[in-house]
Amino acid sequence: MKKLNLLLIALVLGIAVNAQDFNDYLEVSREVLKTEKKALIADLMQFSSEESQAFWPVYNEYEDKKYVVNTKYFNLVQKFADNFENMSAEVASEVISEFLGIEMELIKLEKSYAKKFQKILTPQRTLKYLQAENKIKAMIDAEMALQIPFLDEIED
Repeated sequence: MKKLNLLLIALVLGIAVNAQDFNDYLEVSREVLKTEKKALIADLMQFSSEESQAFWPVYNEYEDKKYVVNTKYFNLVQKFADNFENMSAEVASEVISEFLGIEMELIKLEKSYAKKFQKILTPQRTLKYLQAENKIKAMIDAEMALQIPFLDEIED
């Protein structure tokens, strides 16, 4: 868990570099996070060989779909950053709409895959896995929130 915390801090602190360097850094950081997260889940869940054989392909599919949605989120954060100094009402409304759309997309994805995981694991084991996912997401969200400043109110 300490490795994950350090990785999250490193991921967020890299935001100050230029756009291309940031995109490269982000991709590397996402790959490292993906590997660390998978190891953490494997360690926490202690899957039987049968569970493991059924779980990991579904997990990998789920992670691939979350990657696509999370890329939309990172692009939205970049849009926020690009417009931070002079945020127009129009762009602010777009950011709100896109953010809520991304959140809904994630919820639909989570709901869909929770059902798939329950076909592989008992409800209790599925809940334990979802707890792990939720805790990891909360840590990432907390680190991101610390790095994204509040928007100063701008009168149009």
